[in-house]
Amino acid sequence: MKTYRKELWFNTKKRREFINITEQLEKAVKESGVKEGLLLCNAMHITASVFINDDEPGLHQDFEDWLEKLAPEKPYSQYRHNDTFEDNADAHLKRTIMGREVVIAITNGKLDLGPWEQVFYGEFDGMRNKRVLIKIIGE
Repeated sequence: MKTYRKELWFNTKKRREFINITEQLEKAVKESGVKEGLLLCNAMHITASVFINDDEPGLHQDFEDWLEKLAPEKPYSQYRHNDTFEDNADAHLKRTIMGREVVIAITNGKLDLGPWEQVFYGEFDGMRNKRVLIKIIGE
């Protein structure tokens, strides 16, 4: 069995962003040489996410609006976590909702995604360096 590990680094310009990382994962699969196996991709920070969905701007705005209703950024004082001189409690909650990782089958050397599925890095407390792990195993 082969294994392959790679890190992606992000430093977003805004506090919250969704970045399509599908092509970077496809490139990693090619680099790995794995034809049949699994790809794990996870955010290595507790205020960021990796998830699968459609790459449609209206949907991304819907995510932003929905997440802000569920876990509004302000007022900062509404969260006990922010009593520790942080201002990112909402980002921790948003990450929990959107998820830490995805696992994708690799078939015939390609990501086995549905017709509209794309993989995204979700940033909820950006403007600093953060990383995403890609781990591929298989034959």
